[in-house]
Amino acid sequence: MSDDDRGQPNPILNAISNAVAAVRADDDQLALARVHEALGPKAIEKLEVAEARRQPTAADAVNHLLREQGRPTDPALLVPGIVSTPISVQGAAGLLPATLYTPQNAPGPLPVVLYFHGGGWVIANKEVYDGGARGLSREANAIVVSVDYRLAPEHRFPAAWDDALAAYEWVCDNAAMLGGDPARLALAGESAGGNLAVATAIAARDAGLPAPRHVLSVYPVAQTRLNTESYLENAIAKPLNRAMVKWFVDHLVRSEEDLADPRLSLIDAQLKGLPPVTIINARIDPLRSDGAKLEDALRDAGVPVERRDYEGVAHEFFGAAAVLEKARQAQAYAGERLRTAFRL
Repeated sequence: MSDDDRGQPNPILNAISNAVAAVRADDDQLALARVHEALGPKAIEKLEVAEARRQPTAADAVNHLLREQGRPTDPALLVPGIVSTPISVQGAAGLLPATLYTPQNAPGPLPVVLYFHGGGWVIANKEVYDGGARGLSREANAIVVSVDYRLAPEHRFPAAWDDALAAYEWVCDNAAMLGGDPARLALAGESAGGNLAVATAIAARDAGLPAPRHVLSVYPVAQTRLNTESYLENAIAKPLNRAMVKWFVDHLVRSEEDLADPRLSLIDAQLKGLPPVTIINARIDPLRSDGAKLEDALRDAGVPVERRDYEGVAHEFFGAAAVLEKARQAQAYAGERLRTAFRL
């Protein structure tokens, strides 16, 4: 098999996945999926990590679709009024790269949201997830700190969780220096980062750190069993499928015992006493049931929680507000939930 052929998607499963998406997805989600497929992504679950990290991303697809539409791709033009600045924050084992998003001309001190990107704890970075973090800064009228935690397999579980907690402690200590209000903090993240947001709220509670006002968890990983309703329903969905999740987890954990750790399996964690949580899910996503299970577990623990499930869109939709109507709606909803929490 040549290097070009290695990692190619199964043509039969690929055709079935496309046919199902044509029935279930909104027109703008289909247009984005078409552009992404034209970029020639390989099946990540068949690749070595280095090559997986070179595959075209959802953000790449958004930019290509914007060019097709004759629109700018500069994030500063797509989300005006938000200034981004590279900074460093303290992680558990050294400094971590981060991006600071600040609303222009907004009277301070502003609330501060610590945001964790997705990518299965193995691929991607804060640049790939710029759309979600930047959109939250605008919609919540808040400073957003998006941090690049350490990735597996170079740094296996629980390195990312340790970095997330250290970054939150850094934000607690440095919010005022950033122009923020130390009394109005929140945690947010997408996918793997959605897990980190909830896990960090738990760890902050247990460590006696200041509690965040709110936790926003967008299509989070909330447990490690791959036989839920949505894993079966969306086993060959795009851009995330069941086999990819297994690939991510296999590169993340040190042993089978890690799969039961409550930092990974949030539904088995002690959730009592957490701040209010907002969960956002997509229908065409293996992780949809994780969000529903997390909602139930939070309710059982007495934690205020709201969850919205967006029809017609897939995993990774949240950051694509430049081209997806449901993403614009979801970001507005997330911003409203955060603004309400910051006013309390």
